[in-house]
Amino acid sequence: MAIRHLYLARHGAADAFGQLTEQGHRQAGLLGRRLAEIPADAVWHSPLPRAAATAHELARHLPNVPVAEAAELVDHIPYVPTAAETPPSWRGFFDGYDEAEAASGRRLAESLIARFASVPNSPNDIHEILITHAYPIAWLIRHALDAPPSRWLGLESANTALTIIEYRPHLPPTLVMYNDMTHLPAALRWTGFPNARRP
Repeated sequence: MAIRHLYLARHGAADAFGQLTEQGHRQAGLLGRRLAEIPADAVWHSPLPRAAATAHELARHLPNVPVAEAAELVDHIPYVPTAAETPPSWRGFFDGYDEAEAASGRRLAESLIARFASVPNSPNDIHEILITHAYPIAWLIRHALDAPPSRWLGLESANTALTIIEYRPHLPPTLVMYNDMTHLPAALRWTGFPNARRP
């Protein structure tokens, strides 16, 4: 049976209005150059403009690879932890989330897993690039590691950092790479994180 290769990346750096900055365009182009040699079958992106622009920018390095929107990749809270599961520093973050919003996020998270996190029903390997946001990437990693639902908390991704997960028949998913920024020069790394000293 075939293997599904997921290449996950957070969108490029964006401004307060959700539009890619010049820095974000550069990041997306460099990610495209890095992925140019893989046999990509599709580039999927979140409906949000910063993700769509990132996908189209990197796809310039992947001629003839289709680029399409996937609603499951939208930025969302995949799971609102219970009070007992929530670290003290995160408690205020979830203030105001009512049960309807939490249920909507859970449904989106379930549809994300159902659509992308499985062995393909195909005789050939599938290589898909997903341009999304930090929280859906964290949820896919949590799922791949079979970690408790609340463990998506604290899994962060830099803008256009590369994460790879593979789904093989009869085996648990393999987290091949997480938050890799080697395609970016130092000045373009660690964007999307709070300001801090970085290695």
